[in-house]
Amino acid sequence: MATSKKRSSRKAAPAAAPAAKTARAKGEPRKDSAGFPERIFGVASPHSVGGVSMFTPGLSIDASNVQAFESDEELVRRAIARLQEAGFEVLYATPRTINIAGSRATYERAFATRLVAVERETIMSGGKIGKTTCFDVPETPLFGQVDTANSNLADVLEGVAIEQPYALQTPTAFPPPARYWHLDVPADVSLGCNADRAHRSGVTGLGVRIAMVDTGQAVHPFFTERGYRVEPTLLGPGTVDAHIDSVGHGTGESANIFATAPDITLLPVKCANASGSLVNTTAAFAAAAALNPAIISCSWSRSIQSGPLDAAANALAAEVAAAVNAGIIVCYSASNGGWGFPAQMPEVIAVGGVFMERNGAMRASDYASGFMSNIYPGRRVPDVSGLVGMRPKAIYIMLPLSEGASIDVGNAGGAHPNGDETPNNDGWAAFSGTSASCPQIAGVCALIKQACPRLKPAEVKDVLMKTARDVTVGSSSPLPGLPGGSPAGVGPDTATGAGMVDAHRAVLLAKLRCVVFPVTPPLRPFVPPLIPFIPPTIPFLPPRLPVLPLTPVLPFLPPRLPIMPLLPFGPGPGPGPGPGPGPLSGAEVRPQGEGQGMPITADDVAALEQMLLDSREPLI
Repeated sequence: MATSKKRSSRKAAPAAAPAAKTARAKGEPRKDSAGFPERIFGVASPHSVGGVSMFTPGLSIDASNVQAFESDEELVRRAIARLQEAGFEVLYATPRTINIAGSRATYERAFATRLVAVERETIMSGGKIGKTTCFDVPETPLFGQVDTANSNLADVLEGVAIEQPYALQTPTAFPPPARYWHLDVPADVSLGCNADRAHRSGVTGLGVRIAMVDTGQAVHPFFTERGYRVEPTLLGPGTVDAHIDSVGHGTGESANIFATAPDITLLPVKCANASGSLVNTTAAFAAAAALNPAIISCSWSRSIQSGPLDAAANALAAEVAAAVNAGIIVCYSASNGGWGFPAQMPEVIAVGGVFMERNGAMRASDYASGFMSNIYPGRRVPDVSGLVGMRPKAIYIMLPLSEGASIDVGNAGGAHPNGDETPNNDGWAAFSGTSASCPQIAGVCALIKQACPRLKPAEVKDVLMKTARDVTVGSSSPLPGLPGGSPAGVGPDTATGAGMVDAHRAVLLAKLRCVVFPVTPPLRPFVPPLIPFIPPTIPFLPPRLPVLPLTPVLPFLPPRLPIMPLLPFGPGPGPGPGPGPGPLSGAEVRPQGEGQGMPITADDVAALEQMLLDSREPLI
């Protein structure tokens, strides 16, 4: 059960001033008289079967221990009923968490506590450092944790986490022309990720389902006229308007998935409110996992430089670890200038950035993050990289979105590199960041899964990293506490991880990993069966046959065949003289068994794999 011990590891953030009574902007959530939104999202945790609360300070939840934080099914039902009786909306539930929404007054009354609004520094969209308003209970050890010990819900709940905001890592069917060096989808992104060769071999992601948790998915000719498979948007708990993506982030970044895996089925999950803020991410992620996709792609993160994780981060970590344990591949952006979380989780595929020049040369993107985690010892972020632009704004990939969406307006006009030089209502905008590279890698994961469906998430990550192209030039983005970023070098590093993804090599390695060898039973010496000897019961009498006279033997006469002329030896222009074609005319005479070949062995596959990994020449 959560303790009420006051946190002492850091100073409390200053309280936010009450909001002035002004007209509410379009899309802004309603607020009460004190400036708090009418709906505050939270994640409640019923008592864990392992006996330890998921809100224990310093706790690290991962795939190895997440089952200990599940709850008894009957207890979850009781907790849901009790929360509803207390006045909360119950939006979603899993075996680990219950997603709720309620007013400030509802929280304070139900849990006998006090909520305060504080300003916290965060990495905003576009990599800018800014502040955002969060809600906290100062008396608890973790930021955003609500202690249930003094409430009448203490018998069913071990604690509640107030959700924290996450930052996005930021029509005709054809992108508009631009005078600066940039990439178009799908062709340029596919070529840069070396996915074209995989597509030509018939590996396009067909049959693989990818869920993308983001701001939504708008209808756009880029998708419809190319026949891409996009399922209707699933509304995450607490969201509205499935057909609207007012930001444009989810719509635009999903084009990166189709660039690397054009035949996947996309399952969009919306987790943004009317103003475009991501405010209920844990429940949205859990809803995506419930769809049982092969892959979940998340182009958003929080910057968490050091532990302990706060209450909301622990709750999200539990849902992410449970998804990976269920066999779902989870890809997260490493962040743009922040210490990205949940990308730091060891089970996640953390995606960084590489900038490709006009001549194909590659360097680490100084817009994408790279670092060693201070929360998970030895954890390097990223694992692998996709295509990302350079500072100041990473205006690099021309992507489709809703006409007049906030990104369309925000990036419009102005000369590159501070603007994308397109109109603010044309349904296209140039942007990238690890928000773009993450879905690129998710698409490559789909190619790997099509090539070898039995590969587990850790095995898919291994294939990606072993086949990546080493990037030895440039540095990653400066970070708080790491002002110079991380330099790229020979071999794996914290600038780009294993390097730039190579979809073609990844598919080839996945095919090798999927070779199934026939099982040959061991040879055993033959042991004849033991049959006891049974003597005859009557005496044996040989048969008496009549003696026949010998018949004369006829002389042997060999058959007489026509004499054929000898054929010339060696190759020649034709069959040579003779009365006609012989019985093997037109057929190739092969030694016995030549068509079958020798069986491939495990050692052969290992040798082929090493040849593939050692070769840096183009593979056709």
